[in-house]
Amino acid sequence: MSAIHGIRAYERYAGKETVRRIEAKARPLQDMHILHMNSTYYGGGVSQLLASLTLLMNSLGIQTGWRVVHGPPDFFSVTKKFHNALQGAKINLTNRKKEIYEQVVHENAIRNHLNHDVIFVHDPQPLPLITHYRKKSPWVWRCHIDLTAPNPEVWNYLAPFIERYDAVVLSCREYRQDLATPQVVFTPAIDPFSIVNRELSESAVDERLAHYNIPTDLPLVVQVSRFDRWKDPEGVIRAFEKARKKEECTLVLVGNVATDDPEGAEVYRSLLSHRGERVIILSVQDGALVNALQRRAAVVLQKSIREGFGMTVSEAMWKGAAVIGGNVGGIRYQIQDGVNGFLVSSVDEAAERIVQLLRDPDLGQRLGRSAHETVRERFLFTRTIEQYLDLISSFEPEFRLRGESWNLPAGESPEERGRAPAAAAISPR
Repeated sequence: MSAIHGIRAYERYAGKETVRRIEAKARPLQDMHILHMNSTYYGGGVSQLLASLTLLMNSLGIQTGWRVVHGPPDFFSVTKKFHNALQGAKINLTNRKKEIYEQVVHENAIRNHLNHDVIFVHDPQPLPLITHYRKKSPWVWRCHIDLTAPNPEVWNYLAPFIERYDAVVLSCREYRQDLATPQVVFTPAIDPFSIVNRELSESAVDERLAHYNIPTDLPLVVQVSRFDRWKDPEGVIRAFEKARKKEECTLVLVGNVATDDPEGAEVYRSLLSHRGERVIILSVQDGALVNALQRRAAVVLQKSIREGFGMTVSEAMWKGAAVIGGNVGGIRYQIQDGVNGFLVSSVDEAAERIVQLLRDPDLGQRLGRSAHETVRERFLFTRTIEQYLDLISSFEPEFRLRGESWNLPAGESPEERGRAPAAAAISPR
């Protein structure tokens, strides 16, 4: 049975002082109505984050809604290309792509009446929404993508939309760009009460693995991620094949295909030829399976080539797993090489670390204990909640009088001066 946990439940992990501080920060905001807009209800870290964030904000007494952008396949094909380009890929940026993108966002603007007190728009898919509203409250663009080296052509096209926002939230400080809009950094965090992270008994772990016929007679090497080339699943398979020549093990690649990622199915199909008795590739949406695999794995990989943050890293670290991550983006903020996991930059390095951890289980346990403590101190969901509360509280209403029609001597009305005040004389920021 599922349960919705209020902020007090987090005391066991974050402590009473943190929880009381969050409650105090939420109290002045309880008459507000907040909205989050992204592109999918499931698949990937953004939807996971919003699933927990919106429930916990509501439990704090702050009305918080969640909507998604609707569009045809060609729209999501275009936005996936934008996503890839923002992470440095090449793109043929045609007028047709721009027309599809802006037209579908316009249609969504017509359907969605956004008059909330604060509006958070996540990633590039719904970005131009702001151009279709008379802005009466703060709008925030939350970018979860690795912006280390964005494609200049796409960035120059999207930047004018971004600069209409009142703030931009990024996952790492090196993702900051040359923008007039203020930029702040929120490092994502995990919810210990989500299906993916909640405590599981050994029997529950056994049941999930048996349900999918995952053998446990040899050590498990696991990667959990969307089927996305940036996650380098082919590189994971090559590293595993090199490692298994020295140490017997089983590889499990588990992912899903999100509705906003039309390339996911193609990537998944491209991997199926590698399937075998010791290479298991599953496309499923099962948080309990992910939880079980991360708890039972001898090694957890996240061998990304680009990574905005990589919540699966913190998820595995929370469970005390020995984690090997690509030396990129937000993964570097989670893993301290040789202290709570390993960072790698090639297939060969990944293979060497897999062998090392399989041969030395005590090392894996030491790294796992340190990893769990890292997440407890730095990457638990209470910090994310507090950052959102602080950001919302930081916006101040700014109103100014337009023109000189209100500079009148005491006791003299605008009518007496022959100037009736316009209804829109007070102009919100």
